[in-house]
Amino acid sequence: MAKVELKQPVVAEISELFNGAKTAVVVDYRGLTVEQDTQLRKQLREAGVTYKVYKNTMIRFAAKGTAFEALEPHLEGPTALAVSKDDATVPARILAEFAKKADKLEIKGGIVEDTYYDAKGMQVIATIPSREVLLGRLLGSMQSPITNFARVIKQIAESKEA
Repeated sequence: MAKVELKQPVVAEISELFNGAKTAVVVDYRGLTVEQDTQLRKQLREAGVTYKVYKNTMIRFAAKGTAFEALEPHLEGPTALAVSKDDATVPARILAEFAKKADKLEIKGGIVEDTYYDAKGMQVIATIPSREVLLGRLLGSMQSPITNFARVIKQIAESKEA
């Protein structure tokens, strides 16, 4: 079997990951212990993030002609790819939080909803709360004024009855 034929399934796998992905983050995982890597993979898996080590050339081929092509400058050295199709901020959030404990883990850059961010940009993305938290905050801020408004209307109605 030719080398190209062996590599095509891997490129197809990465292309499928990129297809419909909201976020892809590339990290340098050099220096992580097996235990740390296992913990990181578990956290990402529980959050619905696909995390896998690929050869840089395979990622390049799969990203060609897509928004993920902007990751090209970061595809040097050992590279792991974290991809989420559901939550745009969860890979960056988990990786940045994990990097605080495991200083060997380095976020190189990423694509969030077709926009490229370098390592500093990904750190900012990591501070954005999840969609559920943001919706909860919005609902909480909306309920407070409505509750106060209802209380005022009730007091006005009671004062007119008296």
